[in-house]
Amino acid sequence: MKLASLNDGSRDGQLVVVSRDLSLAHYATGIATRMQQLLDDWGFVSPQLEDLYTQLNHGKLRHAFAFDPRLCMAPLPRAPLFAVDGVCAAGDGASGACEVARFPDASLGIAGEAGLVAVLGDVPRGAAPAVALEGVRLLGLLQHWQLREWPDAQPPVAFAPVFVTPDELGPAWTKGRVELPILCNRNGRRGADVRVEERLGPAIERLARARRLGAGALIALSAATAAGDPFQFGDSVRIEVRGEDGQSVFGAIEQEIAGWHHVQEDRGGSTDA
Repeated sequence: MKLASLNDGSRDGQLVVVSRDLSLAHYATGIATRMQQLLDDWGFVSPQLEDLYTQLNHGKLRHAFAFDPRLCMAPLPRAPLFAVDGVCAAGDGASGACEVARFPDASLGIAGEAGLVAVLGDVPRGAAPAVALEGVRLLGLLQHWQLREWPDAQPPVAFAPVFVTPDELGPAWTKGRVELPILCNRNGRRGADVRVEERLGPAIERLARARRLGAGALIALSAATAAGDPFQFGDSVRIEVRGEDGQSVFGAIEQEIAGWHHVQEDRGGSTDA
């Protein structure tokens, strides 16, 4: 099953089911309106969405529409917990796959690492790796932005438009690891493919040692990459994972890097960029 959140002007977006080839979508209205609703009541809601997904893939839904990743928010815009490489970060600043990545100053050393993220159901405190892995509900792709000269900063993490259930990866989902490369392009030039080598089970278990992990927690692992030149304003990135059939699994992250537009409100309510 593949799912996305369309930007409808709300904080959490509108949940939609997306076809396997990412060409069509259908509103999940009547079953669940937001991604968090699905995660909070997975056992009841997910079978209904799976049925909708099957009908969508077989062309049986009259009101299906063309899927456009540019209209998507992050699939889960406000996660109750977000941890990347074992470090907890802000979970409410996620950006969509096609949003501009904005930074205050290029001289701060803009860097980015592609990675994979697991979306959890409830995981009990002290869960063993095998139990922790059973809590994985969905998987996604992300770009983890950083500022080398400001390591405490937490720039928005960008997510590919679609979260998928692990079964969508088939044999490429093996014991908590995605056995597929992440394809990275910078300024239209193909870079080296990267992989996430660590398994998710132990990563989740480490975080669950001291606390219960609630439904909607995001646990991300970055791919091991060699440090490259910092990004500059005007650069672009494209990040994607393709399955063994050649089709995009999560959709692509396609971002341009730019500076902040500083907006100041005067007493009359006007703004100056």
